[in-house]
Amino acid sequence: MKTFTYTGNPARILFGSGRSADVREAVEALGCRRALVLATPHQKADAEALSDRLSALSVGVFAGAVMHTPVDVTETALKIVQDTEADCVVSLGGGSTTGLGKAIAYRTDLLQVVIPTTYAGSEVTPILGQTEGGRKTTVRNASILPELVIYDPDLTLRLPVGMSVTSGLNAMAHAVEGLYARDRNPVSTLMALDGLRAFRDSLPVLVKTPEDTDARAEALYGAWLCGTVLGTVGMALHHKICHTLGGSFDTPHAETHAVMLPHTAAFNAEAAQAELSGAAELFGGSIGGGLWDFAKSIGAPLSLKDFGLVEADLDRAADIATENPYWNPRPIDRASIRTLLQKAWEGVRPD
Repeated sequence: MKTFTYTGNPARILFGSGRSADVREAVEALGCRRALVLATPHQKADAEALSDRLSALSVGVFAGAVMHTPVDVTETALKIVQDTEADCVVSLGGGSTTGLGKAIAYRTDLLQVVIPTTYAGSEVTPILGQTEGGRKTTVRNASILPELVIYDPDLTLRLPVGMSVTSGLNAMAHAVEGLYARDRNPVSTLMALDGLRAFRDSLPVLVKTPEDTDARAEALYGAWLCGTVLGTVGMALHHKICHTLGGSFDTPHAETHAVMLPHTAAFNAEAAQAELSGAAELFGGSIGGGLWDFAKSIGAPLSLKDFGLVEADLDRAADIATENPYWNPRPIDRASIRTLLQKAWEGVRPD
């Protein structure tokens, strides 16, 4: 067996139908008495209901979270934290809300409770991606990792099918990159493969029957696994490109991951053939083409141009993506990345 290092992130996980009802007891168990509930504007009503459930433990709701965690939004939220004297944040929603909670914790070291309603997976990572001045950067720090995550599949029943699909593919990207990560280990590989298997089995069911509770639970289980992989090992080319497109061109987060995943996997397929073999078997033998076929079969977006990106943007995107590149199993050069982006922009099936 090869030498490896494994470090588990010390987050507490509550998983199961109806577990979100335990939020008050969970906050009290952390020793907190003044919780600020976070959400996006779209989920404000749900956040207010959660605040009511917390009763005297809640100091209010801030429903201003948006994609890519802009620093100016974080600064606005920090004023609310200060004014309310909050001692923890309870983040209800997807990656946007989780990101805001992380950004607050990174600056204040407040405790975090996250109640995910999508399959983003970022709730179990010590990684924060934030945007300022048209660039998205990431930082890793122990204070960023939420202390408690409550996974309640019932809260995902209202997640629209389209968002379920793209959110799931976003999580799957964490697992695929984890398989060939430079610091991968046997535990992360097991979790990555089972996370991919969970989404392969559950997403087609959700597309046909969105209210299927077993499929919702399986997808949320996959999100936990894939997110844990993201928080355990380093990411590579796929995440660099998605951060570039999201931070500099404001493309939608999950949808961008969904479009790029087959292309970045195909790009690394030969250089990481052994590492990706298990995932390739899950998707018909060809990792890039198989993931593209899977995405198409469940109605996922396939083209970057559908997000308003014009072909002229691809040159600048290639320039940014190759500046300070992440480690990647296949060497990165501007010409090859520009070609990769062209294929993703056109939406063609990768070889």
